[in-house]
Amino acid sequence: MAPNLNKLPWYGQIGLFVALALAGVYVFYTYYASPAQATLRARQAQLTAIRADINKGQATAKRLPEFRARVKELSTRLDNLKPILPEQKDVADLLRRLQTMAVESHLTIRAVKPEATVAKPMHVEWPISLELDGTYDNLAGFFDRINHFPRIINVSDVDIQAKPKQDAGSTVTASCKATTFVLVDEPTAAATKPAGKTPKPKARKTN
Repeated sequence: MAPNLNKLPWYGQIGLFVALALAGVYVFYTYYASPAQATLRARQAQLTAIRADINKGQATAKRLPEFRARVKELSTRLDNLKPILPEQKDVADLLRRLQTMAVESHLTIRAVKPEATVAKPMHVEWPISLELDGTYDNLAGFFDRINHFPRIINVSDVDIQAKPKQDAGSTVTASCKATTFVLVDEPTAAATKPAGKTPKPKARKTN
């Protein structure tokens, strides 16, 4: 039999209504409000992340002209380097030109020894050891020709020795390292390795 609320004293009725109200609030908060708040917080976090991505995208878009200008600048620099940095297919021809410059300087080429290449981010260093025979003036002329050559060739490790027996066209022997710089299409594929075979120079001596 259902309880008759009218039989309860007034304070009992008020207490019962308060208890029912609190129970209703608890049920509503537990099963409706709390999950809704959790969902709202998750969506707010997603919205914050999306807004951050949008802000990053807008910042990147604003710098797009700067990036394009930078790419254009780098492309121009690369185009300017191509005339002075040979590609791999031009190395053999460059070596022949180097030998020709030695002969034109009246030097006798005793030995040409390509050494191991050294990979760099945009190019490969290709050192070549040379042994030469001639005079001081011949050597000076050879180095001057290299200095005015359109392609970059660095000369280092120069060692000059006077010959015990000298004649008018041969007073010194010299060794040096001529390093040229080769452009590569795929820098990441470049690795330190011995250089390819090169044509052997014909010894020539001009007094």
